[in-house]
Amino acid sequence: MTVDPYPDYMRESINKVEKTRDKRAKETIDHCSPDEITDVLNNFHPDFIKEQKTKLRFGISKGEVVPLEVAKIVETKSVLNPKAIDLKKIDFDTDILIVGGGGAGANAALWAMKSGVKPENILIVTKLRMGDSNTTMAQGGIQAAVRSVDNPAIHYLDAFGGGHYENEPPLVRRLVRDAPLILKWYEELGMMFDKFDDGTMDAIHGGGTSRKRMHFAKDFTGAEIMKTLRDEVFNNNIKVLEFSPAVELIKDETGQVAGVVLLNLDSKEYIVVRAKATILTTGGFGRLHIQGFPTTNHYGATFDGCIMGYRAGVPLKLMKSVQYHPTGAAFPEQIVGLLVTEKVRGKGAQVLNKNGEQFCFPLETRDVEASLLIRECFGKNNGIITPTGQHGLWLDSPLIELLHGEGTIEKNFSAMVKQFGRFGVDMIKDPLLIYPTLHYQNGGLAINENAETKMKNLYAAGEVCGGTHGSNRLMGNSLLEISVFGRTAGISAAKKIGKVTLGKLTLAHISQYNAFCDEHKVKNPPSPILFPDYTEAKHKDRVLPTDFLI
Repeated sequence: MTVDPYPDYMRESINKVEKTRDKRAKETIDHCSPDEITDVLNNFHPDFIKEQKTKLRFGISKGEVVPLEVAKIVETKSVLNPKAIDLKKIDFDTDILIVGGGGAGANAALWAMKSGVKPENILIVTKLRMGDSNTTMAQGGIQAAVRSVDNPAIHYLDAFGGGHYENEPPLVRRLVRDAPLILKWYEELGMMFDKFDDGTMDAIHGGGTSRKRMHFAKDFTGAEIMKTLRDEVFNNNIKVLEFSPAVELIKDETGQVAGVVLLNLDSKEYIVVRAKATILTTGGFGRLHIQGFPTTNHYGATFDGCIMGYRAGVPLKLMKSVQYHPTGAAFPEQIVGLLVTEKVRGKGAQVLNKNGEQFCFPLETRDVEASLLIRECFGKNNGIITPTGQHGLWLDSPLIELLHGEGTIEKNFSAMVKQFGRFGVDMIKDPLLIYPTLHYQNGGLAINENAETKMKNLYAAGEVCGGTHGSNRLMGNSLLEISVFGRTAGISAAKKIGKVTLGKLTLAHISQYNAFCDEHKVKNPPSPILFPDYTEAKHKDRVLPTDFLI
């Protein structure tokens, strides 16, 4: 006998959802008006809770507004004692060093090689295994304007508007201009995109897009990209050093970046790497659990690259903005926070309250959609509360089969069917309980359109950077960003290494930063933290703060 995973009171609410399904299948709901967007963001988006933000007190971006959790690990001493590191003993000497083994890092390595750098002169170092990254966890798709009804200029307008016009125009231009090239390259490498019978790629809308330009491989697009890139890295004999996270950048006596200090997670010994060019591709900060939210991010997403870059003198930008994906799993408890891709809504699933009512357009931009869900739960008290206290709303996935025919869900969301099926939830027959989850670091290190930071010989690509997405990223532009700027960083670094001469290695900038911490009487634990600490009580509280009970 099959046990119903939903408690009786949740099943009663599901019955209401089922009773309204046929009627809702024929209905549409309007987008929010500009005034309603302003109102719902100001009153319900977590970014607008002033008490959860602070200004940095020292460093290159003094005065920058950041989440409290970010300030805690930026305004603190290094885990590294500079005096304990023998910089004369160089363990690895390379031309191009890539810190991070996700999609941006793999792209950087491959395009550096394609630009003439020999594989033996490229080194990828990564905290976990090659491919353990947010790239692998990305589900929905990658944007590229390749259809006759679309072009990069329209893509630019969508991304710029979605970012509330806070994007850096040169970065957005690079993003959208190079997108068709990236899509073509991935296909040439053998990536398996979903296609129609005539061989053209399938594409759908994402929130905030005016054209269907979201290309995908079922609901594991990121995993397919990472598998393709990882195979290419290994097949070309590019060196990879796993389980060796970077803890600080090294400079030379002239002030230019000259490599990193790594920590061997097995031996606990430090490793010195000298490099003519260093590329940071360390990803975002989901595992900081901003404001107590659960996260879609992989275990190593702890802001390391931004901390190292900031101590070396690279500005942070747009750190005031955090992206909460509207649809993270809210039930069952074992997978709370994991992503329910936007593609589910793109295929027709509606977001409903406990009464089975559709209360918002399902494909608003992510910040607006997330705010509408929070308002429905806390402002209107129309959500469901799980036995563990998690708030949620229904995502009516069975509606997809009603709209597109039997078998559509299994065909498009096979990974998600298995993910929920492990715990007895059948998304083909029953709606999913969802709630916003911490998804993406909109801000980060400042770069230019060539992926260069202000520090000589230091480049950055992917989620570690800020500026491309403004204060809100559109679906599909993250897999595109790691690809475009990973490629750009690899090419840029390859062009410069022939002109680089390194002097005596030093960690003086770390000693100086530690002195700033002493001046401000900082008592926070040292950083980077490398991994989240789930022994702290605050990480057990996944319920949204009561600031929204207005």
